Amino acid sequence: MKVLICDDEPLAVERLSRLVSKMGHEVVATAHHGQDALEQARLHHPDVILLDIQMPGMNGLVCAEQLSQFNPRPAIVFCTAYDQHALEAFKSQAQAYLLKPIDPQELEQTFKQLTQLTQAQLSALPKPELLQDLKTQRHQIAAKTYRGVELIPVENIYYFLADQKYVTVRHKNGSVLIDETLKELETEFADQFIRIHRNALVSIAYLDGLELVSSGQYQVRLRDLDERLSVSRRHLSTLRERIHQL
Repeated sequence: MKVLICDDEPLAVERLSRLVSKMGHEVVATAHHGQDALEQARLHHPDVILLDIQMPGMNGLVCAEQLSQFNPRPAIVFCTAYDQHALEAFKSQAQAYLLKPIDPQELEQTFKQLTQLTQAQLSALPKPELLQDLKTQRHQIAAKTYRGVELIPVENIYYFLADQKYVTVRHKNGSVLIDETLKELETEFADQFIRIHRNALVSIAYLDGLELVSSGQYQVRLRDLDERLSVSRRHLSTLRERIHQL
């Protein structure tokens, strides 16, 4: 794949260039601010743009908005030290959001997933559909809290619990609310979470067993967690089967 790297830090550009080349992709150009990235993209027609956010002049978010109008449309991967932009990034045309220092394995995984989408496919997909499809790449859930944007590793999440408009994310360090639907989360994390009730998904990795309570209802037990969650009759057999596979 042809790659354009945009970052105002020369050392960051140099390191990303080495990683990208080592993975067998071609760095066709580098840029140091948003306007420069737009010009280089017009000249070199990259498949992927690795884009910093905090840069002098035009920042990465504004640049991404303009790049989304290109035809064919390049895939955009934000590479930044600032996690507070995560929500804005996913609302833009970004296909992934990587935090510095960039983990080579995460970058390689991102490229593997991007190779499944050609430029023609990226241009043809409606924006909401594209973002929905690319949510499968997330290793973290972004939640807006009073502290800013909190990024929660999916591997640290015990369960998702729907309550009217929002979903509660219960994780190792507490809980947060996110504005996503349980159905979207179930589709995205089908290999990591299982539905136990119409309003709950639990992590398969933390499943510890079932308990029958006095009311005749079953509750699920999760490792490292004192809480118990109710299991509906509709989902009981599937959950039992999954527990037996562990």
